Amino acid sequence: MSKNSKIQTIIDDIETVISGKREKIELALATFFANGHLLIDDLPGVGKTTLAKTMAEVLNLNYNRIQFTSDLLPSDIIGVNYFDTNKASFVFKKGALFSQFLLADEINRASPKTQSALLEAMEESQVSVDGVTHTLPNPFFVVATKNPFEEVGTFELPSSQLDRFMISFSLGYPDAKAERNILLNNTKKANITNKLSTQEIAELKQGCSEVHVSDDLLDYLQSIIHFSRDSGIFHKGLSTRAAISLSNVCKSFAFIQGRDYVTPQDVQHMLPHVIAHRLEMRSNTTDETASEIIINSLNIDQH
Repeated sequence: MSKNSKIQTIIDDIETVISGKREKIELALATFFANGHLLIDDLPGVGKTTLAKTMAEVLNLNYNRIQFTSDLLPSDIIGVNYFDTNKASFVFKKGALFSQFLLADEINRASPKTQSALLEAMEESQVSVDGVTHTLPNPFFVVATKNPFEEVGTFELPSSQLDRFMISFSLGYPDAKAERNILLNNTKKANITNKLSTQEIAELKQGCSEVHVSDDLLDYLQSIIHFSRDSGIFHKGLSTRAAISLSNVCKSFAFIQGRDYVTPQDVQHMLPHVIAHRLEMRSNTTDETASEIIINSLNIDQH
C-alpha cells in the first residue's frame, strides 16, 4: 500500500465516526504529520472529543485526556516527585501529559499558570521537574479544545500558548445527513482497516517533510509574514514559529493530497487556520477576515 493510500484509509476510517467532516479530518491529520499541535475552538457538543478519541484509535496511539478546570495544578498535568519510603529516595510520578496523544479538554477553563505547564512540552517534547528533564513519548500530539471566551469561567489563552498550536479551526455543526446518522446510531465505533505501527507513522511524517517547497513559494510565505508585521493592520505580526508552521503544514497537506510539491492553493487553503488564533486586527471596520486581507493584498491566488 502506498503512503498516500495509507493516509486515505486513515481518513476513511475516521470518517466512519465523524461523518461529513472530511476536510477537518484532513486538517487534523496534516497537523499531526507535520509534528504540530491542534486547537479546536467551538461550542460544546459538536464532536471535538469524539474526533480526538477516534484519531488516537485509528492512529494506534496511547491516549490520555485532561479535563481542564480552574483548580487544576501544573503538577496534575506534568507529574510530581514524591518520596518513596521503600527506596528511601524521591521518585518521579508521571502525569497525564506522558502520552502519545493528549486531549487537553476545555483548556481555557484552567488558569494561565496551569496552561503554561504545556509550553515546554509542546515546543520540545519534554518537561522539566526540579531541574530534571523528562522526555515525552514519540510521537507526542496535543489536541486542545477551547470554549468561546464569552462563556463563564474561562481564561484568555496567552499569545505564547496560542503560538504553540500549528493550526486552529472550528468543527461546526454536522450537516443534516450526518446528524441523522448520529441520531440513529450514536455509539458507532471506528472501522479500523489497518492499525498503524510507530514505524509507519515515522515514514509518513518523513514523506511529509520531503515535500518540495519552491523558492517562489518561500517568497510568498515570507511576504505573508512581513505583511502581517509591516502593514499596521494587526496588533502583532506573525512569529518565525508561525512561518515554520505554515510551511510545514502546507507540505503535510500537499502530501495528503497525493503531491510531492506545495502549490499556492495549499498556502491559501491553510493560511486561515494558521493565523486565525495568532492575528488580531486593530480595527473591525471591514468584513474581511485576516487571511482574506493578506491574500487580497498580496494577490496570492494569481501566482
